[in-house]
Amino acid sequence: MNRREFLQAGGAVAAVAATSVAMTARSYGQILGANDRVGVGIIGVGRRGRIVGAAFLQDKRTRLTAIADTYDVTRLRVLAALPPEIPEPASFNGYEDLLARKDVDAVLIAPPDHLHVTVAKTALAAGKHVYLEKPTLHRWHERPVLVDAAKQQHRVLQCGMQQRSGAHYARVKEEFFGSGKLGDVVEVRAVWHDFSWQRREIPDAPKPAGLDWERFLGPAPKVPYKTVRYDSWRYFHDYGNGLLADIFTHWADVAQWMQEDTSPQSAYATGGIYKLQDGRENPDTVSAIVKYAKWNLNFESSVLPLRNDRPSVLFEGTNGSLELARDGYVYTPRQGEAVRFDTKESLEVAHAKNFLDAVTQGSKLNAPLETGITASVPVLLAVKSYWSQTAVTTLDTEA
Repeated sequence: MNRREFLQAGGAVAAVAATSVAMTARSYGQILGANDRVGVGIIGVGRRGRIVGAAFLQDKRTRLTAIADTYDVTRLRVLAALPPEIPEPASFNGYEDLLARKDVDAVLIAPPDHLHVTVAKTALAAGKHVYLEKPTLHRWHERPVLVDAAKQQHRVLQCGMQQRSGAHYARVKEEFFGSGKLGDVVEVRAVWHDFSWQRREIPDAPKPAGLDWERFLGPAPKVPYKTVRYDSWRYFHDYGNGLLADIFTHWADVAQWMQEDTSPQSAYATGGIYKLQDGRENPDTVSAIVKYAKWNLNFESSVLPLRNDRPSVLFEGTNGSLELARDGYVYTPRQGEAVRFDTKESLEVAHAKNFLDAVTQGSKLNAPLETGITASVPVLLAVKSYWSQTAVTTLDTEA
């Protein structure tokens, strides 16, 4: 079935903690000219691949040359939903075929979490620049694999921590944390609830003929196909770390960035499947406390429809508090009136622009590999704590 046939069928849908990579912006190989268009391939065109891919397409330097996904129907939906002015990209089941193309300069990697490092390592070896969706690491033992691959190839590698490209985040960093305006910040509270797309009832059905289940599993344990494992892979520890990876990764990164502390000392996480008996393995509700030398990071999240008007990171200091969200912030001094700042900036668009600036001009990345790895450390400590049901202080090669 080609793009036209699919449209006619009515199926279209809208579309280092410890180790760092020393690499200056000008040391990247294969920097394109500032006016060049960048041939971009997207590996994994599910929900995140489409969202971030749409941000790339808003930049005129992007030339979408190829897509790859393990399910043919997903690929066809993406092709059918593309605006008519965008030439149809090549489409593949195997990402290796995409990486073999000379018209692919850079790749957006957005498959399920357990495939991130496997695909990124292969993409770097193929000489491609990489935008790697978060989380950077699914398991701690993947860290040296990715670090070594990046060291060997010297390509642009941006991690999908899009807050790092937000203008108001940079403003807050300078105005509030650079000046000590908040005083001593000893408690940081991160909250985000209510994910309707993570509480769906998914009836089981036979495996679709066009779905490559073995490729989807990749390095994960080999198990028989089950619809919920594919359609809601975030439910399962084999493929993702649930709310701790999906949400805590972002909020932990923001907290560590502002506090200038990427060395968590211990973590304890608890929670469970309190309501959604739908086959999931990861908790529907989780809380975690991560201890640093001079402050605590408290995280709360549930997929249930709990009230949370503004998902945010709240910094509580001795001179005032700051609620920092993706759409702005509220500063409340101990004395005086609260100050609110709102923004409509697209963090996805800003982060894609930063990546393309690095590829075409050698500009500094806002979220290089070290940022992605340090953001993974408190998350993986919390994951290890949750599954071991005890406080943890270290990560090992099996985590």
